[in-house]
Amino acid sequence: MSAASAATAPVMESDRSWYIITALVENKPGVLFRVTNLFRARNFNIESITVGSTEQQDLSRMTITTNSDERTLDQLVKQLRKLIDVVEVKVLDTERTVYRELALIKMKAVDPTTRSEIINYASIFRANILDIGKETITVEITGTPDKIDAFKNLVQHYGIAQLARTGVLALPRGSGT
Repeated sequence: MSAASAATAPVMESDRSWYIITALVENKPGVLFRVTNLFRARNFNIESITVGSTEQQDLSRMTITTNSDERTLDQLVKQLRKLIDVVEVKVLDTERTVYRELALIKMKAVDPTTRSEIINYASIFRANILDIGKETITVEITGTPDKIDAFKNLVQHYGIAQLARTGVLALPRGSGT
């Protein structure tokens, strides 16, 4: 069984699945370009990518989400491992991974009823109200991409003025490293 088949998540298209790839890379200029260029050169779409520092000062962690078939994913992982600045690459098993995304959503809220409804929805989704203006309300929501999509779909009829999402961050559960 390949690493990709162990990480199968809900099917998005017929033979394509959603995957989380994590890569430990050297913390130096140009690494992000080389990784994303590898995806571009193979016409492989990145759904989200996040990069940040790790517990080791000289390393950064890239978390990449993508829709792919297993064969293409296996090829991509092999190519990533060949890059000189890449220390480690893993395809995470979504069943044994903690993953979250953050979104900021600014919605139109011109009357008290709309504001009240949005605040109630935010409470149900355990989101935070960050700003209330005369005509807008800004909500911060953290969770799985599905949770954020569900909230967005619920409130979009109010009119979404602006939306920003971080992309997925992920770590294996338990003592796995």
